[in-house]
Amino acid sequence: MNSSPSKNEAYKKYEFKKFCHIIGFKQREIMNLLTSIDKNYKEWSEVKEDKTGKTKTYLDGTVKTRTFRNPSQLLKVVQKRIKNNIIDKIPLPDNIHGGVKKRSNITNAKAHQGNKYLFETDLQEFYPNINMASVYQTFNKLGYSTHISHWLTTLTTRKNELPQGSPTSTGISNLVFIQTDYKLIKLCKDHDITYTRYVDDLTFSSQQDFGHLVGEILNTVINDNFKISRRKTNYDGEQTVTGIKVLLNKIDAPQKILDKAKLEADSKAEIKPYTNYLNNIRKTNKKSKKPATNIGIPASRSGR
Repeated sequence: MNSSPSKNEAYKKYEFKKFCHIIGFKQREIMNLLTSIDKNYKEWSEVKEDKTGKTKTYLDGTVKTRTFRNPSQLLKVVQKRIKNNIIDKIPLPDNIHGGVKKRSNITNAKAHQGNKYLFETDLQEFYPNINMASVYQTFNKLGYSTHISHWLTTLTTRKNELPQGSPTSTGISNLVFIQTDYKLIKLCKDHDITYTRYVDDLTFSSQQDFGHLVGEILNTVINDNFKISRRKTNYDGEQTVTGIKVLLNKIDAPQKILDKAKLEADSKAEIKPYTNYLNNIRKTNKKSKKPATNIGIPASRSGR
């Protein structure tokens, strides 16, 4: 026998009360957000540029842009609660370094130190290609009810995609991609390959040549309906992982960071972000006995 409408409505009210309790907000505040979600985003686009500052274009000459959708102050606070109370409590494999506490692009690169063969690829339009259905299914599979999964999806997506600028987007993208992660982890474990992912950057490395497996790696991703950026797909190319130079016995900052750190060393500025970043990289090297002081001199590049 089907439940009566009154019972269904009572259950929905119970679920909504539970949901608001989980994220720590009054029911009235969340209901107002859910019914006016479109008014709680500021949207703008920026032209994409390459490392030299040149505007990126498609093959037909159309300028590439990236759309940012910044949530309102209240919605951002709600999203941070969802991130802290729900998303961050879900354990992730050690291979994932983006959006995870105590992990970063530095720890991501460090995992590949000393490996001879390197393969990198990039997930094209990662956030925009994750739609509401994928987000809903992810929360639902985690055990949340249809109602709560729907509310979570509404509060964390915009125009049927994960928005750039939202506190929850990286964490949700990790959860959506995690089943593909596990497939890649198994494949790599079977072939002694180190695999890490930093948001949309996938890196694979090994002491042995694994070029014959590149097709299988890419197909694993593509078969799960994710897109690969062919332009950013390289095997045994320059040994730079998520912006970090990976050498045989250490990791180091790229030349542009070394140059900017040198400028900071010559200045009287109290805040030196590039110097701090350089020190954070170099302190991971076991042989480093003290932080970088002579930062104007690049570390030896003969480590490979």
